[in-house]
Amino acid sequence: QVQLVESGGGSVQAGGSLGLSCAASGRALNSYHMAWFRQAPGKEREFVAAINRRGTIVHYEDSVKGRFRISRDKVESTVTVYLQMDNLKPEDTANYYCAADGSFGTLTDIITYYEYWGQGTQVTVSS
Repeated sequence: QVQLVESGGGSVQAGGSLGLSCAASGRALNSYHMAWFRQAPGKEREFVAAINRRGTIVHYEDSVKGRFRISRDKVESTVTVYLQMDNLKPEDTANYYCAADGSFGTLTDIITYYEYWGQGTQVTVSS
């Protein structure tokens, strides 16, 4: 079992920055790819960014490339995944979720591969 807890959401004006964190605890955390998804009201949950288990490969949704950066580190038994978001736009407003994929496949943006999810943290960007 893996537990994921997000933090760092909030409200910001367009052009501003926010940093999200996801604290992951549980077994074999180094074997999981990690990702961020987001869901706006009335819309489906969509992929934002992913990072492989070693932290050597990243993948971004096109609309956030050059503005968002995903990273991860491990301290003792806890893996933390970060999402630094710069030059935020109103269309980035959503509930952001951290997710873990333990399938041992390649890094993916397909939501069904991610078996563990956090509770989400709200990001609101005003124009």
